[in-house]
Amino acid sequence: MNWSIWEAVLLDGVFAAVAAIGFSVISNPPKQAIFISALLAAIGHGLRFYLLHYMDVPLIPATLVAAFTIGMFSIFFARLIHCPAEVFSFPSLLPMIPGMYAYKTILAFIRFMNSTEEEVLQRLIVEIFRNGLTTVFVLTVLVVGITLPLFIFHKQSITMTRFRKQGKA
Repeated sequence: MNWSIWEAVLLDGVFAAVAAIGFSVISNPPKQAIFISALLAAIGHGLRFYLLHYMDVPLIPATLVAAFTIGMFSIFFARLIHCPAEVFSFPSLLPMIPGMYAYKTILAFIRFMNSTEEEVLQRLIVEIFRNGLTTVFVLTVLVVGITLPLFIFHKQSITMTRFRKQGKA
């Protein structure tokens, strides 16, 4: 495997980690959760980047795998530090929200409203639906991928914050 591949994946993960730290700090979690959010974002976003660019997996399945991976790790870390998994799983997902697709959808919709040419209108309708459906499907698989581990490990997700070891406050 080429070093440039790992360099690109690590760089993508670092940028996602920085974004996750910013999103995590907003909700004032414990300091451990901030670093775990950064780690999970780097792992998830790096995995999605690798699947998209080097394994030729389409965007939707790659996002589902990345979100599921973040969900699985969040269950593990939640049990480890006795903190709800949502505290660090949701900030880790936010860098994967498809903002560019949503922006292109709204931009095409505004152009559609201002245009009168039939050929341009047809092209813009296709663009609106393509980008809009991509946005909706990516958001859907983000939700599904992050909640599947919570459903699979339902009993653990309930008890992970309830029972602390003796000696801890």
